[in-house]
Amino acid sequence: MSLLPEAVRRFAAWCAVILLAAGVGYVGIRLCSEFRTAVTPVLLALLGTALLGPLYRHLVRVGVQRSLAAGLTCVAVVAVVGGAVYVVVAALVGTGDQIVASLKSAAKSLARHFGAAGTSIGDLAGNARKLLGEFGGTAASNVISGVSLVGESIALAVLALLLVFFFLRDSDRVVDTVRGLAPGASADMVEAMARRAYEAIEGFMRGTTLIALIDAVCITVGLLILRVPGAVGLGALVFVGAYIPYLGAFLSGAVAVLVALADRGFVIALWVLGVVLAVQVLEGHVLQPAIQSRTVQMHPAVVMLAITAGASVAGILGMLLAVPLTAAAFGVVHELHARYATTADRPSP
Repeated sequence: MSLLPEAVRRFAAWCAVILLAAGVGYVGIRLCSEFRTAVTPVLLALLGTALLGPLYRHLVRVGVQRSLAAGLTCVAVVAVVGGAVYVVVAALVGTGDQIVASLKSAAKSLARHFGAAGTSIGDLAGNARKLLGEFGGTAASNVISGVSLVGESIALAVLALLLVFFFLRDSDRVVDTVRGLAPGASADMVEAMARRAYEAIEGFMRGTTLIALIDAVCITVGLLILRVPGAVGLGALVFVGAYIPYLGAFLSGAVAVLVALADRGFVIALWVLGVVLAVQVLEGHVLQPAIQSRTVQMHPAVVMLAITAGASVAGILGMLLAVPLTAAAFGVVHELHARYATTADRPSP
């Protein structure tokens, strides 16, 4: 006779499963953090492969040799990404002074109307000079750290590009590799889960890129009509920020409103706020359902939690990777649910 009731035993079993899963997940995250120099290029290459897969498959279908098709795809992505980076940097450099000056003016205006008692802009400037004097001796080390970070980023980008080439060229072998690593008779299920996860990442990357482009164009046109300074640069910020769902759009929209408030006044700032909100409503109710209808749909709360967890683990890079990886995990869960539901519905012999 059991000492514990059935309900207690079930509860204990679920607790053990949850603790085991949490422990495995924690160890996996810690290992990825320790080996982030190797893990980060792999994840970036996976996202790049998901985004560039359709172009590569089209080249192969028209008769281009696989290695040449992968090479042409990588050259194309270098050209497109390089051109996009050039446009974004040029826009931000060309309008950066205007944006910074507008933000400073907005900060002064907010401090003048809502500043804390006994605090003035002069006091803040004096404290800033004092802090700069105290920490000025660390400038050289900060420059060295910045140069090291840039060098590491370039190395990671080059490695990720090389991995994209190999992932594309050898994509036909992936299925055989996955089936070979699967234990026993689970090869079909493992292959189905891998396909579902990859399809979720592929759809997410394509859909997010298209939505980011539409958002940036709409907001840039609205800012140009309202004659807000630095409209092109602000549109570039919107495009980059769109890869971080919700949070990126909020931050880039807030910058646009502050710039409009400083240079064009309260009424124009309200119009800019209206444009940003209208674009967000268009994205949430039209673009997201129409463009990403084939991807894994996640609740906004899940997306925000994923972004927060990614930021705590790997900063900005974690915020960028959190949502597509979560989408892949949801794809695996849905595939397992569908398979087990189908098995449970089958009549017993």
